[in-house]
Amino acid sequence: MEWDDIHHLRLLKDRDETAFEALFKHYFKRLRQYAYTFVQDQELAEDIVQNVFFRLWEKIEVLNFSDSIAAYLYRAIYNESLNHLKHIKVKRNYQSYLHRRLKNESDNAQKKLHLDQLEQRLREAINDLPEQCRTIFQLSRFEELRYREIGLRLGISVKTVENQMGKALKVLRARLVDFLPLLLLYITNNF
Repeated sequence: MEWDDIHHLRLLKDRDETAFEALFKHYFKRLRQYAYTFVQDQELAEDIVQNVFFRLWEKIEVLNFSDSIAAYLYRAIYNESLNHLKHIKVKRNYQSYLHRRLKNESDNAQKKLHLDQLEQRLREAINDLPEQCRTIFQLSRFEELRYREIGLRLGISVKTVENQMGKALKVLRARLVDFLPLLLLYITNNF
């Protein structure tokens, strides 16, 4: 049977379901194969063809066919396939972006947790130092005073300041030995 576009178009515009079914059966296999060349998936190719036919049925009254029905259907399959491929690409790019962002946030959260733990352990270690040793360490490291300035402020010799600082650093190294690799990593990443 010869395919007659003008006759079928008239029937389709009148919502003739038999004409629509005949059109579907006439083009389905070729359109599915055409869609497959783009998407490389038989089920997806079938879905694309069915979507095109569904939209054709929904909008048949308002569609104007400048070419043949076949030209319209092939162009619609082409556009639908490319839109699907673009959607997949956008989805993959977003998933990749999201994965990188979550990984960075996770890494940053983990670093912050370790730094918080280090800070807590450092505070505890400093608080456990004998009072004079702690005071000298805090003046040296937090107020950035020189040994001579600390000696003058506390009324002690520079040699006593040096001895107390040595003692403080020895105790702190021993108490924070587990955090030294983290501290080194943090320092190298931030400078």
